[in-house]
Amino acid sequence: MIIGVPREIKDQEYRVSMTPVGVSTLCREGHTVLIESGAGEGSGLTDDVFKKAGAEISPSKKTLFNTADLIIKVKEPTPEEYDFFRQGQILFTFLHLAADRALLDCLIDRGVTAIAYETIELEDGKRPLLKPMSEVAGRMSVLIGAQYLQKIHGGAGILLSGVAGVSKGRVTIIGGGIVGKNAAQVALALGAEVTIFEHNSLQRANLDDFFRGAVVTLPPYPDEITQNLERSHLVIGAVSKTGDKAPHLVTRNMIANMLKGAVIVDVAIDQGGCFETSRKTSHSDPIYLVEGVIHYCVTNMPGIVPKTSTFALANETFPYLQKLATLGFEQATASDSALLKGVNTHQGTIRHPSVADAFNLEMEN
Repeated sequence: MIIGVPREIKDQEYRVSMTPVGVSTLCREGHTVLIESGAGEGSGLTDDVFKKAGAEISPSKKTLFNTADLIIKVKEPTPEEYDFFRQGQILFTFLHLAADRALLDCLIDRGVTAIAYETIELEDGKRPLLKPMSEVAGRMSVLIGAQYLQKIHGGAGILLSGVAGVSKGRVTIIGGGIVGKNAAQVALALGAEVTIFEHNSLQRANLDDFFRGAVVTLPPYPDEITQNLERSHLVIGAVSKTGDKAPHLVTRNMIANMLKGAVIVDVAIDQGGCFETSRKTSHSDPIYLVEGVIHYCVTNMPGIVPKTSTFALANETFPYLQKLATLGFEQATASDSALLKGVNTHQGTIRHPSVADAFNLEMEN
């Protein structure tokens, strides 16, 4: 199979979807790997490094797309890339289609088989390809929130750790999954007071055991959330539903009663966000104000720590990529139920129920 690795062009996205180790493995197995020139530079991986691993360097994105049978990316295609796709091509990347009708229409119209990292799901409900970037984004969310709490950025002027004789900062996390757990770890390490809202009672108990009672875990009742937000300095959105839009658990009225200069970091923004006031932002223009509260809603947070993120992501995606390359789409998905759940579009049809439901469209089995 011919596998193409394009350079990511989303704003300040420095990750690349494959490492030299993956290239050399695939080339030894008889596959051809095309790397767009400069694709790995942001992650410290030069064209020469990829060539030594066996890759061919493609001079342009158009040439790469025209040649490759399977395109592997990090982030969803941008509108500038839509015209490069062709009938029967396989796309393997983060997609978040429930929040992107234009991309969904493109993939259907062009007959692309699109497999989303975020909807590959094991029998126990775990999503292995979402996990590494959720860990990174969760940890980053507290560090970024702490930065924007500084007065020079318009924040409340709060140091999350506090100091002797001064109260600690208060961090509220909406969602107790991988993002929420990792955010809580960093917030506690900084010395903040931490509350996690999580709907699953078993997960609340697990979090309480893991943190040995150092965090408060609560069910997400609206009144509880409202009261907690009124005294919070940093609020992190960490709610997700497989393939579907994130639910809006925090309303504009709740935000209106928050402290002025408080900070919201919506890690769920790829799936539409879990705050009513959330809208997508970029690393070049990351924040905006609503009701005096700073909103940070960047859709590719891990992209600015690529030397960590690239390798963490590639470690998890490669076994699935290898299976697709070796067996082909039909046999690979027939032999792996988790990979099959990753299929969002195929031969001009929607194949994931949550994506179909998000737009009230029909799904084919």
